[in-house]
Amino acid sequence: MTSRRAAVTRLKLSNFRSYAALDLACGAASVALVGPNGAGKTNILEAISLLAPGRGLRRAPHAEFARVDRDGVSSGAWAIAAEVDGASGPARLGTGVEPGSGEGARRCRINGANVGSAGAFSEHLRLVWLTPDLDGLFRGSASERRRFLDRLVVAADPEHAARVSGLERALRDRNRLLEDPSADARWLDAVEHEVAELGVAVAAARAETVRRLAALIAETADPDDHFPAARLAMEGALEAELDASPASAVEDAYRARLARMRPRDRAAGRTLEGPHLSDLVVRHRAKEMPAEKCSTGEQKALLVGLVLAHVRLISRFDGFAPVVLLDEVAAHLDPDRREALFQTLDGLSAQSWMTGADPQAFAGIGDRARRFAVSDGAVREIV
Repeated sequence: MTSRRAAVTRLKLSNFRSYAALDLACGAASVALVGPNGAGKTNILEAISLLAPGRGLRRAPHAEFARVDRDGVSSGAWAIAAEVDGASGPARLGTGVEPGSGEGARRCRINGANVGSAGAFSEHLRLVWLTPDLDGLFRGSASERRRFLDRLVVAADPEHAARVSGLERALRDRNRLLEDPSADARWLDAVEHEVAELGVAVAAARAETVRRLAALIAETADPDDHFPAARLAMEGALEAELDASPASAVEDAYRARLARMRPRDRAAGRTLEGPHLSDLVVRHRAKEMPAEKCSTGEQKALLVGLVLAHVRLISRFDGFAPVVLLDEVAAHLDPDRREALFQTLDGLSAQSWMTGADPQAFAGIGDRARRFAVSDGAVREIV
């Protein structure tokens, strides 16, 4: 798929989660982290995930990252430093919170120079991840699927994270203004202008990612694949309008509806139309069955297949593969699918960081990854 391989070649942690200090040099090889539950495997993946826009794979606040000592004391400071070989060649990426800083004081650096946000890291590295909490994605709420889709969008379009955050903030502002009967209509007009502008941009980015991903899946679908192909669609009012009209017209129409819907939304206590209510619809392509109706094993395979398709999509459009973080994924696949996963990742030229409590889950990985044992905040290579 691509001749370029992006990789985290060295990772240093200071005062992060269970690690007082860690210096893990792995080169460009894939990595399998093995150890008992609670040993700190996921903490390493979480640290890498913070080299992407957003709040990382656990969506935790900054204060939770700082290590707490045996006396229950934390300085609140933490740091992550990574050497990467990415789209622009070798680079040093760093992020963290300095002592005495507040929740919003996370800093990001590239080659020692300050940058505005983690979005700048995307010039060097793209990240895709899959975690156990996504196992119930298809049976869960629409908000979970939107969050999953937004991560897929951000991997290709880092600015999407800021648009989603801005939309959420604008919707909260509108709801607060609607609660106040004496609120100035001009303030509502201004907020609704922002909601419409950001809402259509968010809806368009999601719809475009789904369209591209669906087209790639249709192009590469193989009935013999261990990870069944999915059929994807977006369900939402703005997304449907964007199929038929230019974004500017959809934005104008949505802004007008927001103004008309003020009495109804005031009574409901929330905004009742917009991309914050849209849903990602997934079906098992071969069976033409809604994903939520599939067996647990089929759902997991569908999800893995979606993530692998997204890796292919990023590789195609960026010219280099993203780094893939897989937390406790291999252990929950049957042996055939596990081997298929290792082979597919290898074929995609993607560096993967995988975790598992059972060493046997990686017995068949051979020389496709370096294996490390994780225990009580210490990491050593398994030779």
